[in-house]
Formats: sequence, structure tokens, C-alpha cells
Amino acid sequence: MVETITEKKADIKRFYYLDINKCLDPQVDRIDAILSIPEERQLKSDFGRVKIARWYWSGVFGEMYGGANETRYALDVTGLMAWIKENDSPPDTISRAYFNPTRLISLQTRLSAAYKGVMALLLKAGCSDLISGSAMDFTTFLDENTDIHHIFPRAYCESKDYKRAKWNSIVNKTPLFSRTNRILGGKAPSAYLAKIENDNKVFVPDIDRYLISHKIDVASIRKDDFDSFFMARAKELLDLISAAMGRTIPNRDSEEIVAAFGGEL
Repeated sequence: MVETITEKKADIKRFYYLDINKCLDPQVDRIDAILSIPEERQLKSDFGRVKIARWYWSGVFGEMYGGANETRYALDVTGLMAWIKENDSPPDTISRAYFNPTRLISLQTRLSAAYKGVMALLLKAGCSDLISGSAMDFTTFLDENTDIHHIFPRAYCESKDYKRAKWNSIVNKTPLFSRTNRILGGKAPSAYLAKIENDNKVFVPDIDRYLISHKIDVASIRKDDFDSFFMARAKELLDLISAAMGRTIPNRDSEEIVAAFGGEL
């Protein structure tokens, strides 16, 4: 934004932009490629992006597109456009979408949209590599051979006789660079964190920050406290899902949830 004056010598603030098509056209004077907009005329609308995102994530976590989709798709297209343009009622997918907290435990493989959605939200939230601290965004996902791995390693969980339904659920999984996962091995979290700190000269506050970026409770994982870790991370993942769907996830304190997770979420 640039402070300038009008032809009538009045103070004004303007935004300046370049029209890239005009910039690349040799027949157009470069002055004509410069556009300016007064501050008060700056576009402030999100053009429906927030509503589109809410519809998208509702479909993902409500798992609304798992079967025959033709009717739902047709209703959503018309309903979404009316919602954006005329502020009509939300489309059917948003109205009917529901995420049961116990679904976090049954999400065991990457075949479901909800499983992939949770991992996408973690990447979107800015999770970091546990060694380098590099952002694990969508550009590095393929370059670094990123995959989904257990936080409490499988071998360790089996040695402790933890319930497979819990340790193999999405609550105990996160994106990791392949080289980082090799270092984790099958050790207890406290052991592999110490190895990362000592062998890779990573300071404790830094690795704690990296853990938090994965929505991992630092105190419980450093004590190898699986049950506390599991409940804390389930809460964090539900908060991510709730924010993406733009709605409160109900029944987080129900008897079913307490029985499944060991406490209220």
C-alpha cells in the first residue's frame, strides 16, 4: 500500500498491482500494466472460500461420498452455490455431516477419506520433522518420502501388550520423513527422543516444539505414558476436525467415549 495524493491534492492510500498478461505483451506500454486500487475499494470478500472449505471437510469427515454419489453431488452443487451467492441454507452435506469421536479408533488404514483428512489437517497445521524441524508441507511430502508411522512404535506397543485397536489407530500415527522413522525404530518414545537429542544435537525445547506441532502431548510421551498420550492427542485431533467442519463435535463426554478412551474428550 502506498500513500499518495489525488489530482485534487487529497491524501489517499492505494494498492498497486501488475497485470501479468500486459507485462508479457510487447505491444502494451508498461505503464498500462500497472493497476492501482484505492484502499476503500480493496476486495475484502473471501469469494466463498470459507464456505467451500467447510463443505469440503464436512464431506471428508462425514464420509458422505463413500457410496453412490450422483444424487448427493447434484444436490451439493446447487445447494453450495445458493449458500454462497444468496446466503441460503447450508447444503445437505454440511447439514447431515456427523463425526463420532470413536471413529478415531476405527480409523486404522489409509483407505478412508477421514483417515487421509486427518493427516492433511496435520500437514496444513504445520507439523515439523522431529529432527530437522523442517516444515512437513505438501511440497516436501513426496521429496522426503514422507509416510504415516506410529508415534509409539508397533514393536514397543506389542511388547507392552497394548490394545491393537488403540496403538494402530490414527491417534497413534503421524506423518514422518522416512529417515526420521528409521531412527525411531521400535524403541520407547523416551529412548528415541533421547537418541535424536544426543545423536543429532537437537535441543530439548526444539524437539518439544516439533512434537507439539504434531499435536503430541510432550509430558506424556516423554514418560512413555501411552494412555495419557492417547487421550490428549484424541482431544487435539477432534479439535482440528471440529474447526475444519465448522461445528462442535457432540458427545465427547458420553459413557461410550469414556469407555473407549478412558476419559472424557
